[in-house]
Amino acid sequence: MKKKLLLLLCVMQLGAVAMAQENDEVRYNQYGVQVDRKELKTEARNNILVFESKKQDYKVWFDNRVQVDGATFWGKNPDYNPIGNGVSLRRVRFAMKAQLTKDWYGEVDMDMADGTFELKDAIIEYDGLKNWEFKMGNFKEEFSMERTSSSRYLSLIERPMVTQALAPSRHLGVQAAFLTEYFRWSGGMFFQEVAGSEEITNVQDNNKDFGRSQGYSFTTKAGWMPHTKDRTKGFYLGAKASYRTPKTTDAPGDFGGVRFSTRNSTSINRKKYIDTDVIKDVNHFWLYGTEAAAYYKGFKFQSEWIGTHVTAKDGNYNFGGHYFTLGYMLLGGNQHFNVAEGEFTQPGRGKKWGDIELCLRYDYLDLNDNGVWGGSGQNYTAGLNFYINNFFKFAINFQHSDNDRYANGKGKLLIGHDASGKPTADYKQAVEPKGKGGVSYNMLAVRFEIDF
Repeated sequence: MKKKLLLLLCVMQLGAVAMAQENDEVRYNQYGVQVDRKELKTEARNNILVFESKKQDYKVWFDNRVQVDGATFWGKNPDYNPIGNGVSLRRVRFAMKAQLTKDWYGEVDMDMADGTFELKDAIIEYDGLKNWEFKMGNFKEEFSMERTSSSRYLSLIERPMVTQALAPSRHLGVQAAFLTEYFRWSGGMFFQEVAGSEEITNVQDNNKDFGRSQGYSFTTKAGWMPHTKDRTKGFYLGAKASYRTPKTTDAPGDFGGVRFSTRNSTSINRKKYIDTDVIKDVNHFWLYGTEAAAYYKGFKFQSEWIGTHVTAKDGNYNFGGHYFTLGYMLLGGNQHFNVAEGEFTQPGRGKKWGDIELCLRYDYLDLNDNGVWGGSGQNYTAGLNFYINNFFKFAINFQHSDNDRYANGKGKLLIGHDASGKPTADYKQAVEPKGKGGVSYNMLAVRFEIDF
């Protein structure tokens, strides 16, 4: 009898141990649902915190960025509107990205620059078909290589005027992309912009008060990239187009119109000299363009031409512009081109302690056509990028901006002198400066950036 009791106790103890082990493997979420478990390995990869499963079938990482800018301006005619010097938090980004399986990817990215919240990326992506990528959410339309390039990898502190004024950025939509070794194609349908409180308020007011549809766009791009197996040299050619209708992200009073505008230089100078104001009663408009890039060891070249054709009730309008950028790593580093995205990425440093990149750019934008005098302008920019390590970058830019007499910020900014010598914002009254000249000035800007 004693032996039977002892055997029973042993069996009960073994059962309790097994149950404890089983319970130790089971976990539930806050909704009471049993969840899968993976043991994760933690690493800092180029100072990016990464959590990854042992089988590498799951990975989550943080992608954060702080950019502190400063700029000073001089050389402007003292009779014209003053330009204030200043500093700003240009970007304060916090992003979390996850490769949930080999086929599914998700991302949330937000910005809190100067204390103002703005949603950037909110992405659901499926890569389960060979050579194909399917994406939906809020993300950058694949139109301009300069616009889609991450701000951490820009050659100069700000993007050129033509991409700021004409190239679409983030919109809510769906997109498919096809990639082979030498070719990339993408096409998508996009709707309203999702960014801050102003945009969403306009969308809701247009819907609530007027029953307006949000508007839509179709955007496509194709790129050819030979020599992709050679990491030291190559070139890229691309063409793109986008059909677009007015969106309800515009204020209800401006709905049905489009407006193209840009700043010359940094976000610190808030003046938009080049500005078409709202072009009323637009049925649709086209964006189109070409782009090219080449690289050899430490040298790179990048260029884009972008145009737009606007079809409106009162007529048709054509605007456009272009830019050319050159870059060279002075201490032996190599330029890197991201074949999967068709754009330049972080260069390789020539020295253990860092490298210096010299960049030069010319950019031009013309928003004058058929009675719309939005102005035109050109910038000459030189910059040095100091890559101290994988996560810290210091940039300094010198820029000369030259605008024409029509670049008067919708008639609010002084651009010349009338016959009596009095400063005027009216290009019709301006007798000085003669010819194209309007507001010209110089800028010196710096950026401190850390990525982690």
